[in-house]
Amino acid sequence: MQSVELQPLEPGVMFWAERDDFALVRNLGVRCGQLGVPGTMQLNDAAADSWKRTLDAAGFTVVTVFAAYEGEDYADIPTVQRTVGFIPPATRAAREQRTYAVSDFAARLGVGSIACHVGFVPEDTSDPDYVAVRDLVRRICDHAARHNQTFALETGQEPAGVLAAFFADVARPNLRINFDPANLILYGSGEPIPALRTLAPHVISVHCKDGDWPPAGVPGALGSERPLGKGSVGIPQFVATLREIGFRGPLNVEREAEDQAERWRDIGAAVALLKNLSA
Repeated sequence: MQSVELQPLEPGVMFWAERDDFALVRNLGVRCGQLGVPGTMQLNDAAADSWKRTLDAAGFTVVTVFAAYEGEDYADIPTVQRTVGFIPPATRAAREQRTYAVSDFAARLGVGSIACHVGFVPEDTSDPDYVAVRDLVRRICDHAARHNQTFALETGQEPAGVLAAFFADVARPNLRINFDPANLILYGSGEPIPALRTLAPHVISVHCKDGDWPPAGVPGALGSERPLGKGSVGIPQFVATLREIGFRGPLNVEREAEDQAERWRDIGAAVALLKNLSA
């Protein structure tokens, strides 16, 4: 991938292969972002070479390739627990192999970081699922290290202290965090600013996303994602705290919405907001 010298805290966009039109990303005037890879996407050499040509021609830097997996469902917290990441035993082996393939795909693009949602890490370190996932994450880190890559876990499904303890147990120098402040709110797992300070030594990339807390009295419900600056994160404070901890990477806007026209309008507004905050 062609090297583009990015500015500290430069706004970027999280977008998805085979779903999002790359022209829409380019029309935002951003030079960087994160590429999501759906679980059904073919990760062969032809796909990698095609993406590399597209990105190089645009002078666009992908800082992270994100893995999603077939069968994941984010409808509510119990569904996430059953279907997302490496926790479900029935899909664990296949998803491990898929993550190796994502690492190899990213290497062909010249991208130095891969990431995913690992799922709800059990707090009990003697839980068989905890042990299995810890060892799996170690193997993925070791595979990624052969490509000089980091492997980033996304925040949200467990409190910051649980995730920090998991990092200490995995004990791999290339294990990192993609910090998503809204996820901590959406899952009700903690205030994002204190969590960012707790996890700061591990943060290699961020999502700029906003949301509101889960509704009271509705067990298992997730909070609601909101346009950037319209939710409960406190985006100006989030960007200020990133500066405070010494983070200098891109500010990658992530926004999901059923209406795609609405989604891209919100992404465009978020990029403009972040340009003002990072100036």
